[in-house]
Amino acid sequence: MNSASTSDLPFMEAFPLPDQAQWRAAVDKVLKGADFEKRLVRRTADGIRIEPLYAAANPQARPARSQAGRWHVSTRVDHPSPAEARELALADLEGGADSLVLSFAGARAARGYGLVADDVATLDAALDGVMLDLINLRIDPAAGGRINALLLAALVERRKIDPATTTIDFGLDPVGILASQGVFAASWPEIGRRLVETIEALKARGFAGPFVTADARPYQEAGATEAQELGAVMATAIAYLRALEAGGMPLDQARDAISFVLVADTDEFMTIAKFRAARLLWQRVQQACGLDPKPMVLNAETAWRSLTRRDPWVNLLRATVATFSAGIGGADSLTVLPFTAALGLPDAFARRVARNTQLVLLEEANLWRVADPAAGAGGFEALTQALCEQAWTKMQDLEREASDGRPGIVAALANGHVQQGLARQRDIRAKAIATRREPITGTSEFPNLAEAPVSVLDIAPVKRTRSSPSSIRAADQNQAALIGQLATGATRADAATAPEQDGLKVEALPSVRLAEAFETLRDKADVLARERGKRPTVFLATLGPVADFTARAGFARNLFEAGGLSAPGHDGFPSNGGTDIPALVEAYQASGARLACLCGSDAGYAAEAVAATEALRAQGATIWLAGKPGEMEHALNQAGVASFIFAGADVVAALEQAQAIAAA
Repeated sequence: MNSASTSDLPFMEAFPLPDQAQWRAAVDKVLKGADFEKRLVRRTADGIRIEPLYAAANPQARPARSQAGRWHVSTRVDHPSPAEARELALADLEGGADSLVLSFAGARAARGYGLVADDVATLDAALDGVMLDLINLRIDPAAGGRINALLLAALVERRKIDPATTTIDFGLDPVGILASQGVFAASWPEIGRRLVETIEALKARGFAGPFVTADARPYQEAGATEAQELGAVMATAIAYLRALEAGGMPLDQARDAISFVLVADTDEFMTIAKFRAARLLWQRVQQACGLDPKPMVLNAETAWRSLTRRDPWVNLLRATVATFSAGIGGADSLTVLPFTAALGLPDAFARRVARNTQLVLLEEANLWRVADPAAGAGGFEALTQALCEQAWTKMQDLEREASDGRPGIVAALANGHVQQGLARQRDIRAKAIATRREPITGTSEFPNLAEAPVSVLDIAPVKRTRSSPSSIRAADQNQAALIGQLATGATRADAATAPEQDGLKVEALPSVRLAEAFETLRDKADVLARERGKRPTVFLATLGPVADFTARAGFARNLFEAGGLSAPGHDGFPSNGGTDIPALVEAYQASGARLACLCGSDAGYAAEAVAATEALRAQGATIWLAGKPGEMEHALNQAGVASFIFAGADVVAALEQAQAIAAA
């Protein structure tokens, strides 16, 4: 859109456009000497600066989706029972979804559940009524992914559907399985040979793919930053390009065989920038390979690590932000994890809400109508470019680890390079969460001890029994023939092959949700509450009138409740502008608490904290104080204050101590 001329809007001349220097002068005046960098500049986990103000950028031509329009609304088929999985899948499709993700038992994304289908007949029952040529299908990467892919191909053959009319992403991702489960069943050259053979067998049947997936989820769940996630997924895709080309596949066909899965998290700016950066990075990789770039196939899933088990309704807000960000960022398809996913297998209601989160943003907000809404926005363009640079460096760092015939990402997993880098970042993030510099609403901040339970399906996780080892060598197996055998009754066991002696074992990447430390504390407090018939309690020993103690009493109550400890509020014990300490002590005795936390103003602490501490300590209380003690620390410690809670303190460590006192 062109800006209106001054002749069209003559009054605009009365409002000259300020420049950056004028804006900065006005800001400095407001800051009154405060540090600009500390107050207004934020840095991402990768160290990328986020400025408070950006100038408009000149939009550049950027790689976009291959097809303009709506992204595909995906839902997961992950119920172990084929009959139940069918009902849930059909409800999703009838309710607006146009894509299904098959999560077989054993897939990490199935979270202990997953469809149990060991033959085509069972898979056919699970997808009965699903028109395979009218929807998109994607298989979640899993150990045994080759067999999962062949089973689906055999089902298409059994139903006499033309494979060319289907849109199936077969989800082969041996590198992702190595990262998440720590095992290669064979050497990397053999893995590459099997990939090529399987892809060629599927292509010979008429399937167009993609066939191989570069999945970022194992790295993101293990603590990866945005740049680490992109670097890992690009290094994985490069490993597949090399393996497929080494197996005789033309490089352009190898490129077309690869799809990507990225995670949409709750940081709107960084998620949008990450998805935009991914397309730029893949374009650059193709150019480096001498290829004319094509749009990547970019699938998205909302972040598992951001889900909480406590106050799970807040997950609806997290999913909405992530959905918005993935849509604006240019995802081709999106799977929204239901808000109860961290608690068990989601029911139909939770799946419907997840599905409708996308549909509302598509149909009512019309997010899909603009191809790249962030184009030209100075902030998004700067973040996208900075993230590209960081991610390219991370990818090159991984590539330099290549050795012994293993590509960079595989060698980096084998020598621990990836694990060590993610562990460092995970520790940094854990500290930020423990100190609540990175708050988790409903968990570490504003917890709800009276939350009502939500429903999930009453089903136990799948326990897969290990079948007898196969004696069939992979080199002796014909993948094309195997599709026909599966279509006519062969089973998963018939398609299995013997493990190779030159396989690879590495340290598997952990899957960690950010809220786990606080959830563990809440679980311990709940156990104590059940055993004793009453929730562990902290007595808020307020000093002075209500206006003096409200702020710190609210802070303390919020902190203790984050650990499942009750800290009932009250009107205090005011007396002549101070505190009725005998009344305070009497209330403490009636509370039955072992821990008392002083809450008041700085002036109140100076006047009465020592006396209140000595009075409470005489009754056997352990005394804490809300706020930093400053110059009074020595006097308060001498009086008996054992600890101080304040903004920036390690809340997890404090709550562990508080629970130990309450349970004594």
